[in-house]
Amino acid sequence: MRRDWDDRARKNALFYILDSRGDWDSESFFQSGEDDYQAFVEPVLKRIDFNPAGKVMLELGCGAGRMTRSFAARFKTVYAVDISSEMLQRGQQLMPRESNVVWQQGNGTDFAGVGNESTDLVFSYLVLQHLPSEELVSKYVSEIIRVLRSDGVFLFQFNSLSRPMMNIKGRVAWAAVDALWSAGFVHFSRWLASAFGFDPVAAGRSWRGAPLSVNKMVTLIGNAGGTVLETNGEGTSAAWCYGTKVVSAPVVPI
Repeated sequence: MRRDWDDRARKNALFYILDSRGDWDSESFFQSGEDDYQAFVEPVLKRIDFNPAGKVMLELGCGAGRMTRSFAARFKTVYAVDISSEMLQRGQQLMPRESNVVWQQGNGTDFAGVGNESTDLVFSYLVLQHLPSEELVSKYVSEIIRVLRSDGVFLFQFNSLSRPMMNIKGRVAWAAVDALWSAGFVHFSRWLASAFGFDPVAAGRSWRGAPLSVNKMVTLIGNAGGTVLETNGEGTSAAWCYGTKVVSAPVVPI
């Protein structure tokens, strides 16, 4: 995963963080992060009367800081975690004045170096959907709950697609590309992706990760010691859930 995301960062970091356009500049890139903060984060925090002032948060998969700057403007301390050193380097270059951001390279499995019950909010967007296995998603869910304080809040997005969106030809082609990637033949995987007309840097399971149903995600969170307060987007690639480390309300599907 680190190799793949470093390569994507070298090719076009801003595009691979958010591929809705290919001509990002820093101003529009950060504005898109602020727009998403106001669309996805702010309504939830208001709903649960969560004031970020003076609090500590962790962003899993910060990339080059697209949303990190919005968190830094509101929280006392932001742990910006990403597996790619290339992404983190670009984030620091784009955000040289945000002294309350702690840029931290992750290892792809846990939040090593982040203490138990040390954060008030853990957030992740467009990240868990790239993890290649349910086991890795489950591990990160456990880590999210571990680092939260007893009254801490989690908010993250994941892929809950129950049916593939590609036609059979696309599924077969990507399955062949991913099989080579999984076997360690990265060069051949990217060559085959190019031959099929795909983006070679997007080859492999580090781009098209493992989907999980909302029910499965709720179970993982419960097993880790968390409580889901609300979910939405069930059956889509943009499922969201938020909750807390303390039991306070039942799940409310939307």
